[in-house]
Amino acid sequence: MVRIRLQRFGKKKSPFYRIVCADSRSPRDGKFIEIIGHWDPKRKIFDINKERYIYWIQRGAQPTDIVESLVRNFKVFEKESSQSQS
Repeated sequence: MVRIRLQRFGKKKSPFYRIVCADSRSPRDGKFIEIIGHWDPKRKIFDINKERYIYWIQRGAQPTDIVESLVRNFKVFEKESSQSQS
């Protein structure tokens, strides 16, 4: 099964994460299928390719709990709907 999850990078005590699509059996920092975004918790930067995220969700990929909460907390999909209503 394909999971949308975080892959850790950065120095010790200064993490930086890539949001990747990977097989659920591969290790956290191991082989991945595609990079679809990144998250820097120190600078509070979250960037994700919406089209690729939707593509993988439609193909049956399961986001991890933390990725799902990041997408919800940073209101990734609410920005589009509020701009189209104006």
